[in-house]
Amino acid sequence: MQGSMQGSMQGTSRAPRGRVTLLRVSLTVFLLLWPARPSAGKKKLYIGALFPMSGGWPGGQACMPSAQMALDLVNNRSDILPDYELELIHFDSMCDPGEATKLLYDLLYTEPIKIVLMPGCSGVSTLVAEAARMWNLIVLSYGSSSPALSNRQRFPTFFRTHPSATLHNPTRVQLFQKWKWTRIATIQQTTEVFTSTLDDLEERVKEAGIEISVRQSFLTDPAVAVKNLKRQDARIIVGLFYETEARKVFCEVFKEKLYGKKYVWFLIGWYADNWFKIKDPAINCTVENMTEAVEGHVTTEIVMLNPETVRGVSNMTSQEFIASLMSLLGGKNPEETGGFQEAPLAYDAVWALALALNKTVAPLKAKGRRLEDFNYNNHDITSEIYRALNTSSFEGVSGHVVFDAQGSRMAMTLIEQLQGGSYKKIGYYDSSQKNLSWFGNDVWIGAGPPADRTVVIEEYRFLSQKLFAAVSVFAGLGILLGIVCLTFNIYNGNVRYIQNSQPYLNNMTAVGCMMALAAVFPLGIDGHHVHRSQFPIVCQFRLWLLGLGFSLAYGSMFTKIWWVHTLFTKKDEKKEKKKQHLEPWKLYATVGVLLAVDFLSLMIWQIVDPLHITVEKFTKEAPKEDLDVLIQPLLEHCSSEKMNTWLGVVYGYKGLLLLLGIFLAYETKSVSTEKINDHRAVGMAIYNVAVLCLITAPVTMILSSQQDASFAFASLAVVFSAYITLVVLFVPKMRRLITRGEWQSEQQDTLKTGSSTNNNDEEKSRQLERENRELQKIIQEKEERVSVLRNQLAERQALRNRRRPSAGQNQNHNAPPPLSQPDPKSLLPPPGYPNPTTDNHSLPPSFSNSSSLYPADSKMSRNHCHNSQIPLLYK
Repeated sequence: MQGSMQGSMQGTSRAPRGRVTLLRVSLTVFLLLWPARPSAGKKKLYIGALFPMSGGWPGGQACMPSAQMALDLVNNRSDILPDYELELIHFDSMCDPGEATKLLYDLLYTEPIKIVLMPGCSGVSTLVAEAARMWNLIVLSYGSSSPALSNRQRFPTFFRTHPSATLHNPTRVQLFQKWKWTRIATIQQTTEVFTSTLDDLEERVKEAGIEISVRQSFLTDPAVAVKNLKRQDARIIVGLFYETEARKVFCEVFKEKLYGKKYVWFLIGWYADNWFKIKDPAINCTVENMTEAVEGHVTTEIVMLNPETVRGVSNMTSQEFIASLMSLLGGKNPEETGGFQEAPLAYDAVWALALALNKTVAPLKAKGRRLEDFNYNNHDITSEIYRALNTSSFEGVSGHVVFDAQGSRMAMTLIEQLQGGSYKKIGYYDSSQKNLSWFGNDVWIGAGPPADRTVVIEEYRFLSQKLFAAVSVFAGLGILLGIVCLTFNIYNGNVRYIQNSQPYLNNMTAVGCMMALAAVFPLGIDGHHVHRSQFPIVCQFRLWLLGLGFSLAYGSMFTKIWWVHTLFTKKDEKKEKKKQHLEPWKLYATVGVLLAVDFLSLMIWQIVDPLHITVEKFTKEAPKEDLDVLIQPLLEHCSSEKMNTWLGVVYGYKGLLLLLGIFLAYETKSVSTEKINDHRAVGMAIYNVAVLCLITAPVTMILSSQQDASFAFASLAVVFSAYITLVVLFVPKMRRLITRGEWQSEQQDTLKTGSSTNNNDEEKSRQLERENRELQKIIQEKEERVSVLRNQLAERQALRNRRRPSAGQNQNHNAPPPLSQPDPKSLLPPPGYPNPTTDNHSLPPSFSNSSSLYPADSKMSRNHCHNSQIPLLYK
């Protein structure tokens, strides 16, 4: 920066009148080097100055010669303070407030009396200005930029030719807006000047709608602060710290790779031009490392040297001032001289003081006072000097010198950028006029100014179209199969075999399967097919088609298996009664109840908590290309505020139905009935549907973030369930009617007789059952008669035993021989029945001692009666 200023000023001096300019510079240097001879009778006014020759900012190295140059020129002017001579009493403050406290004590309590104090660093100026009012002293600083010094209540007598550090902030905000940045980060050294500057910046960016996303600070070691900037993705970074700390910061910046085309650093412009090349034992980075890390950063710097060739109050242009200063420095490199940039401010500070003192001579004289009468208790002279400084306005080598109400200098801001290791001017900004002068020579490592954050590109995840197309084909074929089955069932509705399968319930099953298959299409429709505003309609189609399709298809099958279990798994006496009360309307009513429950639950859900779109965000992904962007994957879901609650209710209710259906199907697997002749096929379908649903429901909830897997599980479960149901229920009926031709014969008999015949196996079976029941009743009656006769025989035998003598009793113990032997073939049961056994214990009790059916004089003995059985006819 300094080199660029100096080069521009030297370039300006190479005008056609170069020789005249050189002569004037030589004359000025001669006058400065020639010792000033005080005129006789001139009174001395003493200025107490603190120049930091070392420390954090060694600005006194160039500022003290500049101030002395101005002082000599003022003393040689006859039109400024003709009766006075200014003398500078100065010490090295080392930019240390502690050292400055001791020096201030020496200045105040050591003769002669100082009329004005001139500190340099902000920390020293804060100490001096706060104490100066107790001694009625004016403080005029040449190198203080702390915004805190603008507090008039705390520093009532303070002025400065160095603009406040807050003057950088309007320029920074202007650049943020120019490059369209709305997010910045800051890192500062924990000192008052930088803290107050950052507080002011925070207020200004807030007004401009710019966010400070990260605010880091450090005392001596910036390593942790820099790592935090890296961690929080800081891109546009404002750094506020002194030069020595700047080297530490950028050494850490190099280590963390917080530089390059993705980052822009904003620094203070008053560092030396080669500050990053100076060897510093406090860091372990090479000059090459530092040069790489600082490349491309932007500085904002108060214009401290008038860019125009204008002769000011000192009759010297800025170019002539630089030439004179270089001569005083003895050819020392400006980049290695502390305070070289602020030297014009120190020069103009002496001129501002001299002009103010000169302006007070007449008012004081009118009051009968003189400048030499000043002492630390004289408030009137201090007020006159304050008034004169407050109204100062002149052209100096640093530009137009004027103070605001807080005593701060108003000035333009220079904007520079480090390009190829050297600073280049890229623009000026006048905050008072809000005018940005842009040269358009800014250079960026990338294609242009980087983004203020990692650009996040939102990318919606859509369903694989190949998967959607494949499943849609299967669903479409399933719908065609459902139409075929439905047509078949309706067309053959007058066939008794179809009638005995409850065809209307089967029709409901087919329609429900087709609705469930139709739900596959909205399940696969997403933002790739419809606009976001239409997506809630797709969500409604998904819910209603699946809900009602399940109710129709599964509800009709559940109804069949429920009534089969209710009527044909009870005791025989109850079964006879309930067989006569199975009416179709009961079946339809059961399906209607299940359908109504689903309809009402879905309706309440949509009224109370309707479905809407929710967007799920996933972890950001970096693209394969070296781009400063991140991909933010998004996935659209159909959801509601209390989605989990509603799903819990629906899944709980459906799950209970599925489990109950499995139980009923198992219980009725051995039942045979002509009323619902396909209940075994229904049970098989229920098994498959229940297993698929119970597995798919939790799996799809777990895989909801994976759109392809979730759709594949849900849609294929629907497709397979529908296919299995249609095939199991309808294909056997088609096969039977086709192979046996039953629909042809029954239709022909219907046309001839007007009614169907009963010449099938089921009619024969029913007839046999009726005959069996009649025989069972006859057996029951015979057994009761046998029991009565046996009792009568026992009574007669007991009476006979009492009448006979004991000899007769012995005859009773031996059974009489049989009068005749019956034919064994006559005792065999009819064909198809088991042979009777001779063991009395194997017979039922009702058949033991069956000889009591015959009188005592019968030709048949009691032993032969033991082997007789009444054959029974069973199905």
